[in-house]
Amino acid sequence: MSNLVGNAIFGQSGGPTAVINASAAGVFTEALQQECIPKIYGAAHGIRGILEENFYDIGYEDEKELELLKTTPSSALGSVRYKLADPDKDDTDYKRLLEVFKKYNIRYFFYNGGNDSMDTCNKVSKYMQKVGYECRVIGVPKTIDNDLAATDHCPGYGSAARYIAISTMEVYLDARVYDTPMVCVLEIMGRNAGWLTAATALAAYKGAGPDLIYLPEIVFDMDKFISDVKKVYEKNNGKVIIAVSEGIKDKDGRYISEYGSDLAKEKDAFGHAQLGGTAQVLASKLKQELGCKARAIEFSLLQRCASHCASKTDVEEAFNAGRMAVKYAVSGVTDHMVAYERASTPEYKCNYTIVNLSEVANAEKKIPREWINDEGTGLTQAFIDYALPLIQGESSPPMEDGLPRFAKLKKVKAQI
Repeated sequence: MSNLVGNAIFGQSGGPTAVINASAAGVFTEALQQECIPKIYGAAHGIRGILEENFYDIGYEDEKELELLKTTPSSALGSVRYKLADPDKDDTDYKRLLEVFKKYNIRYFFYNGGNDSMDTCNKVSKYMQKVGYECRVIGVPKTIDNDLAATDHCPGYGSAARYIAISTMEVYLDARVYDTPMVCVLEIMGRNAGWLTAATALAAYKGAGPDLIYLPEIVFDMDKFISDVKKVYEKNNGKVIIAVSEGIKDKDGRYISEYGSDLAKEKDAFGHAQLGGTAQVLASKLKQELGCKARAIEFSLLQRCASHCASKTDVEEAFNAGRMAVKYAVSGVTDHMVAYERASTPEYKCNYTIVNLSEVANAEKKIPREWINDEGTGLTQAFIDYALPLIQGESSPPMEDGLPRFAKLKKVKAQI
C-alpha cells in the first residue's frame, strides 16, 4: 500500500454521459475504503470548483445514493468547460490550485473527462511535479465520442451507441408506415470522429438502419451526396434513411451546418465551433431535389443522457475504471489515465491498463479508413465486430411510480 497519506478530490468535466456517474461511484466507493485517503471530495463543476474552493465532502453521502450513481445520468457534481492557460505564460490558476491542495491536504487528484479534460489533467500533473508538490494525478476517461487515443474504447460510448442503434431501428419502422415517399436525415453528435454516427450501422446490421452513412473521416461532397440519395430513392420506392455526423465538412473544411446556419461561427472556450443544423440543411436540399417530404431528426442531448437503455457492459466498465483509478494512484502511479485494453480472446473481455497523460491530451482517435466502405457511405463488418460487444446487457435505474429513481446527493460543503 502507498505510504502517501492525504485527501483525494474528484471532478467531472466536459459533456455528460449516461455512465459518467458510474465512474464517480467507482472512485468514491474505492477511495472511501482506502486508509491512506482520510477524505474524498467531489468538486462542483470540475476544475473551476477547486479554483473557487467549492467542493463536497463525500463522506457524508449515504451508501445507497452512491450506489444509485451507477444508473444516474449526467454529471452529478456538475460539469465545466474551462481551459487552463499555458503555465509558462500564465500560472495564476496553477498557483491557486496548489494553494487549495495544500490547504485541504489533497494528495490525490482524479479528473473524469475527454480530450480537453485530459489536457487539464496533464497540465495539473506537470505543474505539481515542477513545484515539487507530491500529488498522484490520474485521469478517468469519459466521452460518448469514443475519440480518446490510447484506449480501445471510452466509458459512455457503449451506452450512447446502444441508444443510437435502438432509436435508429425505431425510426426506420416509423418512417415506412405510409405509402408515400419519405426521406429521413438523422443527425448524430461527432465533431471530427464518426464513432457515434457509425453506431447506426448496428441498426443496419439488424436490417433496420440507414441506407447511407456519412462520417467526418470522409470529405463530404454535396453533389455526390445528392447522387447517392437519388439512387437509393429510386431503388427503394422513395424510402431513404440517412445518418450524418454533425461535424461533416466539405473539401474546403467548411462545416455543412454552415451552409444554412450561423451556429458554426460561434466558438466555445476551447475554440470549437458550435455545431448543429446539419440534418436540416441536408433535408431542405433533398426536399428541393426530390420534391418529397424530407424530415430532419436531431438526436441531440438524448443520445448522451439515456440511462434507461444504457449498456450494462458500459456501466460496469465505467464503474471499474473509477475504482482502478484509485487503486493505481494508491499503488504509486501518477501522471497517467486509466485505459481499456481489449483481450485477444474469442469472447469479449475488457482489461484495464494505464497510459501516460501526454499520449492522450488533445489527441483524437478516428475510425480507421478500412472500417468505412469504399464509397464512404457505410461501415464494414470490422466495425460491427468492434462495437457490438460494447452495447451488450441492459441497465436502467430502479423505478418508483413508473419513473426512474436517480441519486440524490446531500452535497455537504467541505470544511477544514
